[in-house]
Amino acid sequence: MAGIKRALISVSNKTGVVEMAKGLEALGAEILSTGGTAKALREAGVKVTDVAAYTSSPEILDGRVKTLHPKIHGGLLGRRSVPAHVAQMEQHGIGPIDVVVVNLYPFEATIAKPNCLFEEAIENIDIGGPSMLRSAAKNHEDVLVVVDSTDYQRVLDAVKAGTVSHELRRELAMKVFQHTARYDSMIAGYLERKVQGKTKFPKILSLQFERAEILRYGENPHQQGAFYRELHSTEPSVSCGKILHGKAMSYNNFLDANSALELAKEYDEIAVAIIKHNNPCGVALGGTPVEAYVKARETDPVSAFGGVIAFNRSVDLAAAKEITSTFVEVVVAPGFTEDALAELKRKKDLRLLDVGPLMKVQQEGLDLKKLVGGLIVQDRDLGRLADLKTLQVPTQRKPTEEEYAACAFAWKVCKHVKSNAIIYAKPGQTVGIGAGQMSRVDSVKLAVMKAQMPVKGCVMASDAFFPFRDGLDAAAQAGITAVIQPGGSIRDAEIIKAADEQGLAMIMTAMRHFRH
Repeated sequence: MAGIKRALISVSNKTGVVEMAKGLEALGAEILSTGGTAKALREAGVKVTDVAAYTSSPEILDGRVKTLHPKIHGGLLGRRSVPAHVAQMEQHGIGPIDVVVVNLYPFEATIAKPNCLFEEAIENIDIGGPSMLRSAAKNHEDVLVVVDSTDYQRVLDAVKAGTVSHELRRELAMKVFQHTARYDSMIAGYLERKVQGKTKFPKILSLQFERAEILRYGENPHQQGAFYRELHSTEPSVSCGKILHGKAMSYNNFLDANSALELAKEYDEIAVAIIKHNNPCGVALGGTPVEAYVKARETDPVSAFGGVIAFNRSVDLAAAKEITSTFVEVVVAPGFTEDALAELKRKKDLRLLDVGPLMKVQQEGLDLKKLVGGLIVQDRDLGRLADLKTLQVPTQRKPTEEEYAACAFAWKVCKHVKSNAIIYAKPGQTVGIGAGQMSRVDSVKLAVMKAQMPVKGCVMASDAFFPFRDGLDAAAQAGITAVIQPGGSIRDAEIIKAADEQGLAMIMTAMRHFRH
C-alpha cells in the first residue's frame, strides 16, 4: 500500500496501543486520538493531534460526541479510486485516514458487575467507536481497520514490508463486523431482559459463542467439526475445562465428557459416572473416589472399556491406579493430585480434563436442539426431588429406608439416560441400565440382561410412567422390591394394583425425565 499518512487511535483496552502508535508514527503517520487514549499516548512520548483540533469541533455532551464528524467519516469512507470522492474530499477539506485502531467501551464488563445500575450500562454503550469501525471496515480496500490487539504487530509488519494483501484487509474487516455484531447483540440482550423481564424465550434469540478449536472431525470422519465456547458462562463445565494431558478432545469426547460430568454433579456425595456413546454405563457413590469408580465400573465392565469417566471430587493416586489398569478415553474431574497426574500421564493418549471446583447449585440456562431450518429451546432439566418421603406412595407397602436411599440415587441416574430409561440400583450403585428402547418393557428387559450383579432386591427407576403393567411385571419377575416413577398414566390404577399384587413399594414423583 501507499505510505500511511494518518491513523486514528481510540481504545478502551490500551493493551499494546503505545507500541502500535509508535510503530505507525515511525512510518510517518499523523496520529489522531481522543480523551484517555490521547493522554496515554502523549505520556508515552507519541505526538498526538486531538480529534477536536483536527475537526475544529469540540467534544460535546459529556464526551458523547467526539468523532461523529464528516471530517472523520469522510476520511474513512472516501474511496481513493473514485475521482468524484477525491474531489469532494478536497473541496470540503477532508484528509484520508489510512488506519483505524479502535476498541469499544467495556459494556460486557460493566453489566457483569453485580450492582451495575441501568444508567451506568447505558453510558457504556459505545456509539462513536462502532461507527468508525464500520465506516473503516466498509472501505477496507483503502483503510486498515484493527479491532483486535493481537493483530497490532502483524499489521505493522505487513505495512513495513509492503505486503498488505486484500486477504488481510478482508480478514480485518470481517473481525470488525463480527465484533460489532457481538457488541450489539450483548446490548440487545441486556435491554431485552430489562424490557421483557424474566422471559426465557425472547422474540429474537441472540446467542454468543466463540470458536475455541477446530476438531479433527465431527461425529463421524466424513463430517467436519468445531467446538464453540459460550461467552459469559461461569458454571464449571467441560466447555470451560482445561486439558492437562493427552490427545485433543474429539467431538464425541466432548459429548460424553459433558454427559458424564453433569451426571456426577447431581450428587453431594463422592460420585463417579462412566459414559459410553452418551449414555451412562455405570454410576456409583463411595467413601473415596477409587471406591466410587470401582463400583461404577462393576455395573458394566465391558461397556466401560474405552469410556469417559467423570468424578465430582479430585482424583487421587488410588483412583488413578485403577483408571490406568484399563483403557479409558477421558477423565473429567474438579482436580487431580500431583501423584495422580504422574500416574495418569503414563498413558500418553489419555485425555485429562480439569474443570475446577464444582458449584453446589447448577445454573439455569437453555437447552438447544438444532432442527433443519430451526431451533427448539427449553430450560435445562434441573428438576430435583428434595425429599422422597414427601412424595406420593400409592401402594399398600411403603418403601424401607434402604429402598428410599436406592430410589433417590437411581432417580438422579435416570434423568441422564436416553429414553425409554430404566435403572436397577441398590443404594449408591447402579446394577443394570436399560437405555434408548422404543418400548418401556424392552428397556426393563434390557436392564436385566445388562446387569452383571443380581437384580433381586434392587429398586427400579423409570424416567416416565408405565403405559401398561407388562414392564412392572417383568421387573418384579427379575426380583425388584420397589419402584420410583412419575405416574400420570391413564392406567395408573392398574399399575398400582400390579405393584400391590407383587408386594412392591412404589413412589410417584409427578416429575418426568424424558431425554431424547
